[in-house]
Amino acid sequence: MSRTFLMLLLVLSQCKPSPVHTILPTPDPDNGGLILPDSFAAVTVTQGIGPARHLAVNENGDIYVKLAYNEQLEGRGGTVALRDKNGDGKADIVAYFGDYQDEGGLPAGMNIYKGYLYFSTVKYVLRTKLTPGQLIPDAPTDTIITDTDTALFKHWHSAKPLVFDHDGHIYVPFGAPTDAAQDINTAGPGGMPGGKGVDPAPDLQRHGGIWRFDANKKGQTQDDGELYATGIRSALGLAWSPFDNTLYIAMNGMDNFHNRYPGIFSAWQAAVLPSEPLLKVTPHSNFGWPYAYYDHIQGRNILSPGYGGDGKITARADSFDVPVMGFPGHWAPMDLLFYEGNQFPDRYKNGCFVAFHGSTDRAPYPQAGYIVCFVPFDKGKPTGKWEVFADGFTDTDTVFNTSDARYRPMGLATGPDGSLYIAESNKGKIWRVMYRGDKQSFNPSQLTAMEARKSRTYIKTPDPVLDMVGKGNEMHGRMLYNSYCATCHQRDGKGDNNRYPPLAGSPYLAGTKEQLINIVLNGLKGKISVNGKTFDGIMPAHGAFLDDQSVASIVAYIKDRFNNEETSVTAEMVKKVRGK
Repeated sequence: MSRTFLMLLLVLSQCKPSPVHTILPTPDPDNGGLILPDSFAAVTVTQGIGPARHLAVNENGDIYVKLAYNEQLEGRGGTVALRDKNGDGKADIVAYFGDYQDEGGLPAGMNIYKGYLYFSTVKYVLRTKLTPGQLIPDAPTDTIITDTDTALFKHWHSAKPLVFDHDGHIYVPFGAPTDAAQDINTAGPGGMPGGKGVDPAPDLQRHGGIWRFDANKKGQTQDDGELYATGIRSALGLAWSPFDNTLYIAMNGMDNFHNRYPGIFSAWQAAVLPSEPLLKVTPHSNFGWPYAYYDHIQGRNILSPGYGGDGKITARADSFDVPVMGFPGHWAPMDLLFYEGNQFPDRYKNGCFVAFHGSTDRAPYPQAGYIVCFVPFDKGKPTGKWEVFADGFTDTDTVFNTSDARYRPMGLATGPDGSLYIAESNKGKIWRVMYRGDKQSFNPSQLTAMEARKSRTYIKTPDPVLDMVGKGNEMHGRMLYNSYCATCHQRDGKGDNNRYPPLAGSPYLAGTKEQLINIVLNGLKGKISVNGKTFDGIMPAHGAFLDDQSVASIVAYIKDRFNNEETSVTAEMVKKVRGK
């Protein structure tokens, strides 16, 4: 533990509890970079705290933020506590704590329940007692739930977000270890073209659902919980609705439709489908993953292609519960919040906010999402429409690769005065959003400017022709590389030290983009020398079954991952090489 951190703890121990400030602070002149509806404003609470995930705000205004990858935080701990001492809206005290380690992955989950701070790693749900007026808890950390899955760190839906009902229960998702129940031992994470899903899907035995536990009992495992709902691929946004005392979830849908099933889904269809649906979850709900997906354009469940679907057939899909509405595909909803504060106009008490982290795999179309939206409810049900509430996170109009977005919305929380707090994961920035107008005179015209922002490329439905950017996407390329190239060259690009040459440090990667494009398209045979070793094998041509965009993405990924060269590779470049 660093000397600076010890001194900070000493200072904090001598601090008097800060009062609850009742006057709204002065917003930042530029609202911290956010674009908000008329009469809303924002102040930057803090920035640069680390990869922020979910957050919670205590009744005295103290903020707690769960961070990812705390092994990279110089031993400071995986939770950060923020306190505003003078009421200007900005954190005067920033303190890290937590004697636990995140085992990898992307943890999520932070909530305050009956005086305890609950938080999660990918393996554990933990809690610690909060002392009134004291920023950093000094009580022992209790382990509430342990995920005993021995293959936990081999899949990417391991996060443990959490929510509570009013009867002493805690709800935790156990995400699916695959994208679409394919056999990842033979097909790779992306799945091979035309691959079938395993039927019945073994993932559903202990994954792909929500489990309910006793919120106050220590030392539980998954076997101590109750399977509450199933057919849910990956859920990070959970909230308990005040309208009907029911669990709601914003689910992350499946990926890679065009790559796996190019004869069924076009690149455009794969960019906008399947929907990221909003689910009303009741006991024994089944939302159909992996056998079905929700199509928000058709407004119904559709049979998944891995189980015989063609993008239109419902058949088996008709037997599953239908979402209450659907968002565009791949927007990655990360948090869900029903507003129960008193600061905003009353209309915001009739709906929920959703934070979208933004897509990674919509190539050859621009990436999309990266906003916080508001979903109006009418008579306790979603109207089916959504509004742009907070924008400006991307700092650019067109997001070619996810890394182009400056900020990525992640966590949502309501403060004791009704302010809305937003956390983002790239820079570790926290905003406090406030309403500074007359609540009684609020009218729909104040939303006109935000509605116009739906024309932004990262928000609108892309035009199949005009919005095709044709630029290779690194995330897309990684998936394709793992499916087609990693068997020989290995995922780390080091080859097998026998028949297949390494890519890392290879002169073939240091050459022109056209050279590497040609090798992917047409293959390579004969003796070659890489790093002083001779290889004499045959690399098959991939041009017959990979389209130009896919080849561009593979080349972009290889150049970046194994040659440390950030380069632009377009489908047009591949087309020219293919033509030669």
